[in-house]
Amino acid sequence: MHCDLSTNYTYYILEWLRAQIAPMHLGIKILKELYEHEHLEDNGFARIIHAYLTLCERMTRKYSKPEFNILETIIGDKTYNINEQVIFKKPFCELRHFQKIGLKKELPKLLIVAPMAGHHATLLRSTVHALLPYTDIYITDWTEANYVPLEAGHFDMDDYIDYLIEFINFIGQNIHAMAICQPTVPLLAAISLMSESNSPNVPSSMILIGGPIDARKNPTAVNEFALSKSLEWFCKMLTMQVPPNYPGYGRKVYPGFLQLAGFISLNLLRHIDSHLELWQSLLNSDYKKAEHIIKFYDEYLSGMDMPAEFYLHTIDEVFQQFSLARGKFISEKRPIDLKHITQCALLGIEGELDDIAAVGQTKAALKLCANISESMKRYHLQNGVGHYGVFSGSKFKQFIVPIIKEFIYDFDKTNVQKLKLK
Repeated sequence: MHCDLSTNYTYYILEWLRAQIAPMHLGIKILKELYEHEHLEDNGFARIIHAYLTLCERMTRKYSKPEFNILETIIGDKTYNINEQVIFKKPFCELRHFQKIGLKKELPKLLIVAPMAGHHATLLRSTVHALLPYTDIYITDWTEANYVPLEAGHFDMDDYIDYLIEFINFIGQNIHAMAICQPTVPLLAAISLMSESNSPNVPSSMILIGGPIDARKNPTAVNEFALSKSLEWFCKMLTMQVPPNYPGYGRKVYPGFLQLAGFISLNLLRHIDSHLELWQSLLNSDYKKAEHIIKFYDEYLSGMDMPAEFYLHTIDEVFQQFSLARGKFISEKRPIDLKHITQCALLGIEGELDDIAAVGQTKAALKLCANISESMKRYHLQNGVGHYGVFSGSKFKQFIVPIIKEFIYDFDKTNVQKLKLK
């Protein structure tokens, strides 16, 4: 849809403010680094100043995209170095492969479809790391929209679906696809279209984790907000033009800073407590705990812009029209009929405490994919975890990873030697 963004200067104002505080940030950073050379354990005053400067430096910083920085993985009793490489590049996405150097065994190929929903694909770093010993991993690394020049054209959910089909065909036969949160809908659509055309590259299985397949089920605050406003409101209030200091100058986006503000508002007190905990850890010289908090927020606060047309298309089709769940979803004049999917096994995973994609929203896929044999469908509800706990954290590693591994190996069509969980 078209809406006038000519009077919305929020993004421009934010960039102006960032430019104004840049010298102050640099000064704070230099002072902080000077204090880091002091003997902080023996100097209570220095610890207070260092803690204060650390928080100030972080509050005035512009968080850039982190690296995956996955250097090795352990299979059995042997360590393998990882070669991370971009094997397919398109304007809005890079397809990355985590190659295990020297590994002669053939592992099942797994395409992890990262969400384009406010955070970079590196948010799934621990997901990748946990599954590396058992699978040959590829991941969609979506490009921040403010870095994509206008000449690259637009990008909506139809393009997202086409990208997934292209990536799956590029990787080839006998792969498994796993979508986390937002991309569960386009992945289902992509596999449906591939199944309808009798593609030889239809994935052997798909794993859908914490996604809004049917956002009518147990609506969360996110779902209710999406229904409370018109699509025109979302367009006028939440989409903006990229300022001239980025390669994507003039592109309409849903800015990362607005998405981040929305995420934080859902659990505001928890984030405040975490930063108070960081302050206390620095005062007590508990640097291991402080580093853990810092690493989490370095990732969490590095929000990314998404194309406005993709955001609005998602709001309309997924959260307002519920098109896929109602059998009304059409992608570029192609009706999406999930009954075409017959040969792709399905695993749905949800978190008991998920306040973004509530229990039942992902499970709906098992009923919608009516022509997948019941013997090829599985479901797991993980108790005691929220949205992020279904793809990261201790319970993910302890309970969910073994389920994913077993499911993939059960439906893998290549003759691989099964590895036992250690």
